[in-house]
Amino acid sequence: MTAGLLTVTTEPAAACATLRDDWLDLEHRAEPTVFLSWQWLGHWLRVYKPDALVLRVTEGERLVGLGLVVETDERRHGVLKSRCLRLHQTGHKLLDQIWIEYNGFLAERGKEDAVAKACLEYLCSAMADWDEFILGAIDADEAERYARITGLYKHLRWEAPCFGVDLDGLRRSGDPYLNTLSRNTRYQINRAHRLYGERGEVKLVRPDSVEEALAMFDAIGPRHLERWGGGLDQSGFANPDFVRFHRELIRAQWPEGGVDLISVVAGDEQFACFYNLLHNQVAYFYLGGMAVETDNRLKPGLLGHSLCIEDYRHHGFHYYDFMGGAERYKSNLGHFHRNLVQIALQRPRFKLRLEDVARRARNRWLGEAGAGHEH
Repeated sequence: MTAGLLTVTTEPAAACATLRDDWLDLEHRAEPTVFLSWQWLGHWLRVYKPDALVLRVTEGERLVGLGLVVETDERRHGVLKSRCLRLHQTGHKLLDQIWIEYNGFLAERGKEDAVAKACLEYLCSAMADWDEFILGAIDADEAERYARITGLYKHLRWEAPCFGVDLDGLRRSGDPYLNTLSRNTRYQINRAHRLYGERGEVKLVRPDSVEEALAMFDAIGPRHLERWGGGLDQSGFANPDFVRFHRELIRAQWPEGGVDLISVVAGDEQFACFYNLLHNQVAYFYLGGMAVETDNRLKPGLLGHSLCIEDYRHHGFHYYDFMGGAERYKSNLGHFHRNLVQIALQRPRFKLRLEDVARRARNRWLGEAGAGHEH
């Protein structure tokens, strides 16, 4: 199908022998986050083997856009069955717990809007047999554009702010990172540094081998489970598919400099550990494990992040990205840079309208019930 001067074609990912080379070639002409890089999506295809369809956007002979869509059925409330298209997700809860962020189509620099429009128009006209196109987690402004292009109803499933630290800006200003923080946050970090320093020298330690990197990742597990819980939708370490994905990613990417594992120690004692994704000189904080301290003056997370941020600044990184989440430490340590959402673009289906009416009624009832309990 042709959209303006752009042509969209599709083929099964499993049958596309040139996909890796095509993706990497386009990536060099684009500005992707780590989640739209082959580093992430190539690994996703290799480990989970989703039944994905490649959307290929060309301008004449030139490849200018790529995306991977998966068709799945979603059952909700025991009765509603919805045929879903998903971008760069499988539709299986346990496999999607790796939680892609900054999602979208991979597009040549300057052609992002045109590629998105061509892909969305293709999905709406050439692939008629679906009820919802589920996109997450995607920039809120981009989600709004997608809804406008398709004219479909945008159901918001999830939203969160993103915070980060502009390391280029820090270098330009010449200010130490701590000087950019509030007086209270700075005081808490300095006090924690002093107290941990009483146990021994506070420093960052990185693994010297893939085996050490994997051991460091595994050691985060118990602390992460303790912090987030062992149920579905809680810590990924309770999910073998999540653990397998990341252990294999570390095995493949640690030697290439695509992931970073950092242990923060005081003397011989580790009090924080971080697992970050690295791409194009941006550090994405993915997860961490912090010691549980009885003394609340010890702030392992605040201190650990602040030391990592200074370290990445020293090594010439552009940005330290906390990614999606409204946790207070993210807003204390970084600056807001965008909102992320998960949305479903819904076709005009009676069953989806009915569900929306029921959802609104329930939310109204819960709101009124909550108000009734206020004194």
